[in-house]
Amino acid sequence: MKRTSLLVALLVFAPLAGAADAKLDPANTAWMITASVLVLFMTLPGLALFYAGLVRAKNVLSVLMQCFAIACTATLVWVVAGYSLAFGDGGGANAWIGGFGKAFLAGVDAKALSGSIPETVFAMFQLTFAIITPALVVGAYAERVRFSGMLLFSMLWLLFVYCPIAHWVWGGGWLQQMGVMDFAGGLVVHLNAGLAALMCALVLGKRRGFPDTAMPPHNMTMAVTGACMLWVGWFGFNAGSALAADGTAGMAMLVTHIGAATGSLAWLVCEKLRYGKPSVLGIVTGMVAGLGTITPASGFVGPLGAIAIGAAAGVVCFFATSALKRSLGVDDSLDVFPVHGVGGILGTILTGVFVASAFGGVGLPDGQTMGGQVLVQGIGVLAIAAWCGAVTWILLKLTDALAGLRVSGDEETEGLDTVLHNEKGYNL
Repeated sequence: MKRTSLLVALLVFAPLAGAADAKLDPANTAWMITASVLVLFMTLPGLALFYAGLVRAKNVLSVLMQCFAIACTATLVWVVAGYSLAFGDGGGANAWIGGFGKAFLAGVDAKALSGSIPETVFAMFQLTFAIITPALVVGAYAERVRFSGMLLFSMLWLLFVYCPIAHWVWGGGWLQQMGVMDFAGGLVVHLNAGLAALMCALVLGKRRGFPDTAMPPHNMTMAVTGACMLWVGWFGFNAGSALAADGTAGMAMLVTHIGAATGSLAWLVCEKLRYGKPSVLGIVTGMVAGLGTITPASGFVGPLGAIAIGAAAGVVCFFATSALKRSLGVDDSLDVFPVHGVGGILGTILTGVFVASAFGGVGLPDGQTMGGQVLVQGIGVLAIAAWCGAVTWILLKLTDALAGLRVSGDEETEGLDTVLHNEKGYNL
């Protein structure tokens, strides 16, 4: 049991590694460079194509532009202050936020190490997470947000929501010290983006014509292409979070694939039973739900846990999607909250169950019971939901006052491609 606890501790505290006697490992470095490329590939072009295919033809370029611009803007925010706030020590193991000691990546040079890899590679890998998380939120306000307002909100949200939470969970903060298990971002990325998406949908309000006017995806071929890229890129997302080319990375890759496949099939079965026919949109959405839900557990569970978590993701996220739009009338355009938010919550809680060695996981920490770990996971969910929900609402109101958030009704009807960018996605 001591060996298991040590492994869990090493996984949870891996981002803090960097002892003075650490040596660069070429194999780990090569893998982490590859993983960084894969995670960036998830946003550009993966997420961009997935989201762009799901909106109407008059808004396709606006979504591509939003994802591209967020990648550029988040990069500069990360270099200037984001990395330091998330992974700086704040002058001495600050439990709430890092300091500005690494602002403008001070000290992150070619010789600096983070564990067995260059700190430049670690900073780049974490940057790709900081890019995709606000980009996920795009799906909530698609087809009705001002470009300038979107960009300002994304910058503020990255600084005041993502960076503190990343520090809490991965940067030596209070949730990490408490023992929260989030291997690759169930809390930091998926719950965080999902809650922000819900707040955006509530503050901006419904699209014109929702829910009476049909708003089907304009190009499912594009959407499926993007979804396939997400699936492939997710191996870097989850297996890369081991920060090493080792057995943990291999297991994380395996269970990630199992979770995605099981989530797809579970969603497909739900559609078949409820509507009589499975859809292409459904099977790729189930895949994303499976991937998001296995993410926090990926370095801690085995194949059995992955099947259970993937199956739960497909079923729970399917009904959450239907409930949010049909029962509650919330216009989360591309279902970010029911897929990523609900999936992040579900996966985080189930991590506390399937980490147990009885289910093929790495085992619970010494002295911890399954109920105790589930409680810790639940505290993490509640804390992040509270912070993200409250601060996101404040930032949305501030952004609306400063730059405006929503286009006019006539502009929305005309389409954001023409109104905001003076271009068209198709000239046929």
